[in-house]
Amino acid sequence: MINNGRQEIEKTIRSIIAQALKVDEPKVAPGSSLIKDLGAESIDFLDIVFRLEKSFKIKIPKGELFPEKLLTDSRFMKDGRITSAGIEELKRSSPNGQWDEFSKNPLVSNLGNIFTVGMIVDYISEKLSTVKQ
Repeated sequence: MINNGRQEIEKTIRSIIAQALKVDEPKVAPGSSLIKDLGAESIDFLDIVFRLEKSFKIKIPKGELFPEKLLTDSRFMKDGRITSAGIEELKRSSPNGQWDEFSKNPLVSNLGNIFTVGMIVDYISEKLSTVKQ
């Protein structure tokens, strides 16, 4: 799996997401939001991470792909909005998100739009490029 190109990585990820979310694979496009477009719920993110780890034979540290403690930490969330400290934490923990656009209107309800198939492809591609061959 390590030597596969980006297209092969994307194809595998699209299949994983389609299976995890029980949606037709053609609906799983790089710009598809896991929550808004594909109907993912919080438990689905754990399943997706597990499937990614198994398929690509990598370890994804807890909270690295999808932030976990963000919504329960008052430093990062206030009145339904992600604080500037929260945005910095998101940028640090999930650098492949479109955080500049999100930060213009950092509503918690908009957070799900950031987690796209393409973001996962970017993350896995970078992760695989750092794996020692």
